[in-house]
Amino acid sequence: MNIFGDVTLRTASVFLLASVALFNISAVNAVPTPSLESSQVESQKATLGQQLFFDVNLSQNRTQSCASCHAPDKGFSDHRGSGTALAASLGDDGKSLGDRNAPSASYAAFSPHFQKTSEGVFKGGQFWDGRADSLAEQAGGPPLNPGEMGLANKASTAARIQENSQYQVAFKGIYGDAIFEDADKAYAAMSDAIAAFEESEFFSPFDAKYDRYLRGEYQLTPQEDLGRTLFFSQQFTNCNLCHQLRTLPEQQKETFSNYEFHNIGVPVNTALRAINGTTQLDQGLLNHPDVDDVAQRGKFKTPTLRNVAVTGPYMHNGVFTDLRTVILFYNKYNSRSVKRQINPETGEQWREPEIAQTLSRKELETGPALDDKRIDALVAFLKTLTDKRYE
Repeated sequence: MNIFGDVTLRTASVFLLASVALFNISAVNAVPTPSLESSQVESQKATLGQQLFFDVNLSQNRTQSCASCHAPDKGFSDHRGSGTALAASLGDDGKSLGDRNAPSASYAAFSPHFQKTSEGVFKGGQFWDGRADSLAEQAGGPPLNPGEMGLANKASTAARIQENSQYQVAFKGIYGDAIFEDADKAYAAMSDAIAAFEESEFFSPFDAKYDRYLRGEYQLTPQEDLGRTLFFSQQFTNCNLCHQLRTLPEQQKETFSNYEFHNIGVPVNTALRAINGTTQLDQGLLNHPDVDDVAQRGKFKTPTLRNVAVTGPYMHNGVFTDLRTVILFYNKYNSRSVKRQINPETGEQWREPEIAQTLSRKELETGPALDDKRIDALVAFLKTLTDKRYE
């Protein structure tokens, strides 16, 4: 289901107008009934979730929506602080500033539920620490977070929803006439509808150059093809250890993440912390309410590499600005060159990890050092993972 079809992405306001128009047609004039097939009901949920996703009225001061931090024309990431130290998102109050970079919402639907595998490995969930088990649980977090959208409670959120007569019709049509009699159920319905929208093809079109290459519709350049070979190589790089979900013959709809958690040695974003005043270490996965193993300190979920070329800044705290810097950061673990121990963005040595004790050394210290040609090839390949709308 492609809700917007081939609409060109320009600004969030364009999408809000499209959202309202489409909602008026399908949610009001075609309210689902119990006789409709479940796929039609899911379509109606996605249409409702579409308008909720862009609705600034779901924040305390009516200034911020889901799209504020996950802008569709920016790869569903937050670019409001581009070129500044604001690698984290400002809250609805205009001053609250967190300590993490808002992850892209593109392809988020493919992250599995949070789990501990039979091998004892944590994987899945939403947010950098996996603390939300599902998309719906994630969607329910920001509206009540005082540092984000800042609504007081679920009852006040339900009241905001009922200010909109179209919402009233749609919520009752999808979730039942009594949906607003219980604030908890109304809030869960809101989260469910937003999740349905995020599960749509609009967020996960799989139409990048790489996908077209797999379908025989695009020929990689020599540089892109070298980058592809390096990326999936078992000999020359270690990218595929964490950023490959499917085996080579089955790479249709590859999301470029195994959704596991690792500590890759990211340093503190000192510029960000100078603004937000945070002094505590970011414990990563150990912040998850169901994780108490100290060996998980400093580990963060492996993100998808889809749209990575347009969703900087990078890492969980936005400490790096340029995609090539990220490749060089990984390369420093395998290079003895003095040059490779310098962060090109600062001109100084790479700073120490925020938490060094739990580094994923097996994954990081694999493969030979890369020369500039191969580094540039990897960057070129990563750019082929950009959805067509952003090209």
